[in-house]
Amino acid sequence: MKKAAIILTLILSVALALAACGQQDKIKITLSEVTHSVFYAPQYVAINLGFFEEQGLEVELSNGQGADKVMTAVLSGQVDIGFAGPEASIYVYNEGREDYAVVFAQLTKRDGSFLVGRTPEPDFKWENLRGKSIIGGRKGGVPEMTLEYVLKKHGLVPNQDLIVDTSIQFAAMAGAFTGGEGDYVTLFEPTATMLEKEGKGYVLASVGMESGEIPYTAYFAKKSYIEKNKDIIQRFTNAIYKGQQWVDQHTPKEIAEVIRPSFPDTDLEILEAVAQRYKEIDAWCKDPIMTEEALNRLQDVMEEAGELKNRAPHDKIVDNSFARKAMEDMKK
Repeated sequence: MKKAAIILTLILSVALALAACGQQDKIKITLSEVTHSVFYAPQYVAINLGFFEEQGLEVELSNGQGADKVMTAVLSGQVDIGFAGPEASIYVYNEGREDYAVVFAQLTKRDGSFLVGRTPEPDFKWENLRGKSIIGGRKGGVPEMTLEYVLKKHGLVPNQDLIVDTSIQFAAMAGAFTGGEGDYVTLFEPTATMLEKEGKGYVLASVGMESGEIPYTAYFAKKSYIEKNKDIIQRFTNAIYKGQQWVDQHTPKEIAEVIRPSFPDTDLEILEAVAQRYKEIDAWCKDPIMTEEALNRLQDVMEEAGELKNRAPHDKIVDNSFARKAMEDMKK
């Protein structure tokens, strides 16, 4: 008995030691996301189902509350990886910075915001916005530029045919609207659906459906960080691709159940409804590659908004090698 107890103790000690080694081997990655939204479901699926852990990574997630703030955190070294609109990388490259940000994986391919009004408009037409005011987000950000692109598509000239308010910070847009500012507002999910449930707003249209496909949200890091940490970037991309594949192959209800830990204050029914909305507009990429055609379309939108003078070359600010390898390895 005594001998058996000693052996059992030794086995437990070895098991604990191996577990400790496993924990020590995990590489901690700091990631700043532009906002916290169901729009980024593949990322939360990768976190909650342990896809990053499978790659030996531990992700510390923070909310940057705006692409400009996310980029500042990346360039200053406060975080390893940024997650925001690719326009941030274009701006930095055009500033002539030597150690600029490079995009290595794309997550979403449409605008994820929805137009919210104060009253139901069953027969909503974009023409209804004429003479009205809309809270549109930060000037120069992809959400605001895409909104302007859609408005022009429907014959509405911003700040001529209607007011587009760009003075309100991204995180404060919903609060400003419920506080009485603006006739309309563009909001991400689950905020839009939650306002609707509370009777404080009504979802009228999808900006993403109107704009068409645009490389909307992507992961980037400083060029120097990628060069020094190629293995980490590859592991990170592998986890994201697996999350994208999982979301593509599962129902809105299944997606809602998996991402629920990331949205503890949101009802499961709302998460499912939101996932259904994003599935319907085909918002999520099925792989992490950002094509040159997609980047050019984004720069078209930026030029039309008057926010871009010089285009950034695809081969400079995008590195698809990690995405391609992730896809190749998944086939094996």
